[in-house]
Amino acid sequence: MPGAYYLRFPFLRPVMRLPIALALLCTLATVPAWSAEPPALVENSLGMTFVHVPAGTFQMGSDETPEALARDFPQYPKERFAQLFDEAPVHTVRITRPFYLERTEVTVGQFHRFVEASGYVPESEADGTGGYGYNAAYDPDKTERGDAFEGRDTRYSWRNPGFAQTDEHPVVNVSWNDATALARWLSQQEGRVYRLPTEAEWEYAARAGGRTRYQHGDDPAGLPGVANTFDADAAPLWPKWQAFAAPRSDGHTFTAPVAIYAPNAFGLYDMHGNAWEWVADWYGEDYYAQSPQDDPQGPASGNVRVRRGGSWHTWALYVRSAYRNWNTAETRYPLVGFRPVSYTHLRAHET
Repeated sequence: MPGAYYLRFPFLRPVMRLPIALALLCTLATVPAWSAEPPALVENSLGMTFVHVPAGTFQMGSDETPEALARDFPQYPKERFAQLFDEAPVHTVRITRPFYLERTEVTVGQFHRFVEASGYVPESEADGTGGYGYNAAYDPDKTERGDAFEGRDTRYSWRNPGFAQTDEHPVVNVSWNDATALARWLSQQEGRVYRLPTEAEWEYAARAGGRTRYQHGDDPAGLPGVANTFDADAAPLWPKWQAFAAPRSDGHTFTAPVAIYAPNAFGLYDMHGNAWEWVADWYGEDYYAQSPQDDPQGPASGNVRVRRGGSWHTWALYVRSAYRNWNTAETRYPLVGFRPVSYTHLRAHET
């Protein structure tokens, strides 16, 4: 029962927000006091709130044809659609055990508390090369790589991505290694398992029982109402990509405070946009063709790690629930953050 979490884990307490409290008032007459139902939300020692995600089965990936995508994304070059082959084949995945997923991306404030409590030095500071950041005077066309952001540069790190953030914004400029370091430290401190979600767990949580491109449906024009992506606010800063921006404003040029847009059906915020999210898996472009049905873990080895969900600077085609992206584990970038998974007991593949 919910109280057992508090007694056993004094740092991990059930959280009851007003909407949940009102919903519970409607069901108290039918739920006995001894119910073994897990709490819908729990909070840990860093102030991270986790949502209970039930076990279940879903269809992972996308079978949309380039022709179908071209109709809804007419401004994109056709070769962009051909590059999405790694989203296929659509395949059945069964998540066999429930888990808790952080309700939002890890915030600047939460990551700062981790750094202060653990003594961990994030890679953007530890290796002396810094990160990437926004600089209004920086011109991508005058650089060899043509990257949208300046770097690496020691001026930029998780503390400074080149734009203003508060403690309520998602932390960015953090590497996959930084994300797993936080999860490992929390596991040691709290006696629970913390880790990054698998790619399958992430997509299952993002879809939340649906099969549409986005949580609101298939229409990319609706994104500014539900997510912080590349839009009319950010486009003037990158005029060469203005054609790919959402025509409406979502209210934020850079990152937005977490949880200001509507959650999905599982109660998770910002699964589309705001910050890319590292997941546990190595990337394999043909992995879906050989993926096991139950709890896939991704390839056994690889060169790059998967990230999902898109960011405040990401075009609509690339914030779909099915889209896959990747980078090296030491990459730190002003678009990339993470959210961890938590649960009580080790699973077989973690022993």
